[in-house]
Amino acid sequence: MSQSRSGVLAALAAFFLWGMLPLFWKQLSFLPPATIVAQRTLWSLLLVLPILWWRGEVRQMCTALRAPRAMAWQLLSGLLLSSNWLLYVWATLNGRILEGSLGYYLNPFFNMLFGALWFGERHTRPQLAAIGLALAGVALQIPALGRFPWVALTLALTFALYAVVRKRAPLGALAGLTAETALMAPFALTWLLAGSATPVAAFGSGPTQVLLVIGTGLVTAVPLLCFGHAARNLRLATIGILQFLGPTLQFFIGWKFYNEPMTPARLLSFSLIWLAVALYAANAMRVARQPA
Repeated sequence: MSQSRSGVLAALAAFFLWGMLPLFWKQLSFLPPATIVAQRTLWSLLLVLPILWWRGEVRQMCTALRAPRAMAWQLLSGLLLSSNWLLYVWATLNGRILEGSLGYYLNPFFNMLFGALWFGERHTRPQLAAIGLALAGVALQIPALGRFPWVALTLALTFALYAVVRKRAPLGALAGLTAETALMAPFALTWLLAGSATPVAAFGSGPTQVLLVIGTGLVTAVPLLCFGHAARNLRLATIGILQFLGPTLQFFIGWKFYNEPMTPARLLSFSLIWLAVALYAANAMRVARQPA
């Protein structure tokens, strides 16, 4: 399979899984957001580290991290990822799934901007028209919220910067994720030890809640591994368009499953965004069919 095709499939898998995550985080409402993020960090590490060891790449990762530049890149990506996780889990548990989806609608445009600034990516006129149409659709959601969408903007910015750092970082998808979670693990463990006086405070009560906590590693690591592969093999603009799948699923979950307020302005913005996606995708397919 070509790198571009495997990158597209990996991106679609990542954004589908991320789009469904509000359903999972709602089941963990018995824990505070910071504890959930700490748990998902530690369980993700416990999941990906054996895989890296089985592939014989642990020593290679440790050697790479001895270089101050590589260590700095991985520490920065870990901090960006953890802050994004924390804010999104908080928004989900506090009835702001729709605002979170707005953030991930905005995120692709930050990707496109950063792709042009740092990687020399360029867009055709139809693609620029699609971007403008999508921005107009997103802009309609801002007054519909009735407040400054700081949650949405922070989510968009932190995850777009994470994509840039992952593209610049020297480690691949699996080694990079392992390094990120390993560097964040001491902070996560400190939080759990300091803020959780009893096992119930860290894991909930009963086997079902304990299994849900352990499952945070799986639902975290799998889409991140897919995204890490996609980020290293696709243009940021391509990732930006595919990423619309995630917030669309979040949008419908917040609206239909949890009855978050919906207005005509939000519905109109949703229609404009998907019209933009269709226009952008049609142009991208036409360009891809042209001979090199």
